[in-house]
Amino acid sequence: MAASTSRSSGTKKSSTRKTAAKKSSDEGNEDQSTTTKKSGSSSTRKASPRSQSAPRAESRPAARASQVAAKAAGELLELTGKAVEGVTGLESTDDGWTVQVEVVEMRRIPDTTDVLALYEVSTDKQGSLLGYRRLRRYARGTPGDD
Repeated sequence: MAASTSRSSGTKKSSTRKTAAKKSSDEGNEDQSTTTKKSGSSSTRKASPRSQSAPRAESRPAARASQVAAKAAGELLELTGKAVEGVTGLESTDDGWTVQVEVVEMRRIPDTTDVLALYEVSTDKQGSLLGYRRLRRYARGTPGDD
């Protein structure tokens, strides 16, 4: 008797999953197409993807700067193995970019006493890392001299 109960609940779960998957795919389809009504008839046309209608990232300076900052932070993480807290500065130079990245140097308990560091990363115009250096170390929550 217990076996039949588990079988029926298993069937219910799979039908619930199918329903959720169908809803998810239906929601995705709504983004892809739009329905318009003209004089009582309806027609469906494909909406153009955002990437086609929006300018390319290279032509938008803010988007390009964001990509460079993310790439610089990722390469710093790869080289140092230290967790990136965030990008705190970004400056375009003649040769490329200078990105300031804050990382966790040492985790402590409580985390308000973690040791953080500010690194300066130099990149070329495409965002490839040229070099980096640590500018300063400090305890999280300690006011800086900025």
